[in-house]
Amino acid sequence: MSARVTRRLLLAAGAGGVVATVARAVEERDAARMARTPRGSGDGPASAAPAGRPRRPTRAAAARPSAPQLTRPSRATEVRRYAGLSPRAWGMDLPGTTTDLAPARAVALTFDACGGPHGDGYDARLVELLRHHAVPATFFLNARWVRANPSIAAELASDPLFEVGSHGVRHLPLSVTGRAAYGIRGTRDVGQVWDEVCGGIDAVEALTGRAPRWFRSGTAHYDDVALRVVHDLGLQVAGFDVNGDAGATFSPAQVAAQLAGVRPGSVVISHVNHPDGGTAAGYERGLPLLLERGLLFRRLTQPPG
Repeated sequence: MSARVTRRLLLAAGAGGVVATVARAVEERDAARMARTPRGSGDGPASAAPAGRPRRPTRAAAARPSAPQLTRPSRATEVRRYAGLSPRAWGMDLPGTTTDLAPARAVALTFDACGGPHGDGYDARLVELLRHHAVPATFFLNARWVRANPSIAAELASDPLFEVGSHGVRHLPLSVTGRAAYGIRGTRDVGQVWDEVCGGIDAVEALTGRAPRWFRSGTAHYDDVALRVVHDLGLQVAGFDVNGDAGATFSPAQVAAQLAGVRPGSVVISHVNHPDGGTAAGYERGLPLLLERGLLFRRLTQPPG
């Protein structure tokens, strides 16, 4: 197996289900935060990591940068804006997608939690490995996965080692024509693109108190019109240049081989929702070797300092 597998090997989890009552949760959270936050105190105290966990010095600053609150264009505005516009491009690495961090030399490990009937699991072994080595990472949480794992999602969101991005609501390829990837039919129009992206924003905001900075669609596929909608909503789009586990289908040896191909500036995609796969065991083999090489790690959003 080659040390670098093409992005086309990314496998996606099935679609289905949405998160209910997110908007109400956001309103109640904001009201409670306003009531307890002194005037002029900004965002208030930062969330602490779970108590009792030993920490080693991190290889990237642990301070979590605040994200700007989004003033998002309405669904109707976006539908009008792109009415009659046909997409001209389709794929996982279109212009406007961040596939690596060059010229930065740090590596970004990213992990998708896809949700759905076969994607609601949690790979605790993988997450504890990251914590043991104090390696920062960015987790892309699907709204269905958050609904199935509320306490775990809250724990990931509160850990200053990690960053949480959005993985949408139904884990769909992002299209304005219903174009499919891996047999999964995508969003069929601009309105459905808006629904998929904004529903994911709301799910993350309900967890963290702020809108996410980063988005990755189900299957990581986009057309160019859908990509413009994501950017209109204030999000950066996370691609990758190293496919760590091919949708959690790789064996441990294959995962370790993929990690061996990581270079300074790489963005690595793997999955945290399949504890029965080879991802954790592969990282147990491959991650220490990356650390021995002296590679630095960061969340996608670079901490200050």
